[in-house]
Amino acid sequence: MSAPVAETAPLEHTPLHDLHLRLGATMVPFAGYAMPVQYPGGVLKEHLHTRAAAGLFDVSHMGQIALRADDPAEAARALEALVPADVIGLAPGRQRYGLLTDEAGGIRDDLMIAHLGDRLVLVVNAANKRADAAHLRAHLPAAITVDELDRGLLALQGPAAGAALAALAPATAEMRFMDVRRVEIAGAPCFVTRSGYTGEDGFEISTPRAATAAVAEALLAEPAVLPIGLGARDSLRLEAGLCLHGADIDATTSPVEAGLTFAVSSARRSGGARPGGFPGAARILTEIADGPARRRVGLLPEGRAPVRAGAPLFAGADDSAPAGRVTSGGFGPSRGAPVAMGYLPAALGEPGTRVFAELRGRRLPVMVAPLPFVPAGFKRG
Repeated sequence: MSAPVAETAPLEHTPLHDLHLRLGATMVPFAGYAMPVQYPGGVLKEHLHTRAAAGLFDVSHMGQIALRADDPAEAARALEALVPADVIGLAPGRQRYGLLTDEAGGIRDDLMIAHLGDRLVLVVNAANKRADAAHLRAHLPAAITVDELDRGLLALQGPAAGAALAALAPATAEMRFMDVRRVEIAGAPCFVTRSGYTGEDGFEISTPRAATAAVAEALLAEPAVLPIGLGARDSLRLEAGLCLHGADIDATTSPVEAGLTFAVSSARRSGGARPGGFPGAARILTEIADGPARRRVGLLPEGRAPVRAGAPLFAGADDSAPAGRVTSGGFGPSRGAPVAMGYLPAALGEPGTRVFAELRGRRLPVMVAPLPFVPAGFKRG
């Protein structure tokens, strides 16, 4: 998911557009698409239902890009020149989180990299998908085919997601976090990853475009599953401490500043099997060794007032110059209190540090807190 952009062209529709309207969704422009922000039950109900049972999200606006070569290992080697992940070591049937970095060490986009055996499939942010495809074509060898896939994409998330999907595709019950499988759902050939953007156990399901509605309706027929919109998707990912590209991460933030050092695989770090060799490696590896000047932190505002993105952060209540800023913020329904994320100098980034956010001309006390705000529910075993 990436931050909203200004809408000027006619909005595109996902394969579930008619279904959203039938279900009473409130539709909004997002990344060039008409997308459901909520259904009649509202964002709070949708958020809490996903944490307690299972929610189905339409994420068909995201980009799906296949990289193919005569030898799949060739595609992996080539992609490693653009990302700091260990793509060569990614086994068939597995997926890995990755970052497209630039020469300054900033983040062009974040993405998922799945190894389907005969190809790599990347899931990239909706607002960046055309630029990402162009970037890949410009920088990968001509022998690597870059295909933008016209497929649907669903996210089934929550503690009941495993049972709901297994009722339709029993083989998925054996999957663990970041596994990839080809399965049939409602008669359609799909590929499924056990991953998501909520902090809960769940799956992302890539479907043939024409079959997306049938797969969605089969999942919604499961008693535990409700449709969930972008509003709850955002509050769920914020509670889970997950970054939104265009807000919490962008070309001005490095992976180390953003707390995404895990996305720089050990093989690509200093002393690893294949150190460096990706854009911005000098800065990123130096920050891993020496620490960044600033870092992304969790923030817990005191009181009930949410602190929104863009709010300046001050080290002292009377300071004139801000020390940092909030990048995402809102009410955390699972916590029953406001939560936020932002950037602060490393010296102010330790949990328990008290800083101040400016809210409507007033300075609101905010406590630096560990991320995530809710424990992850991934199925790792």
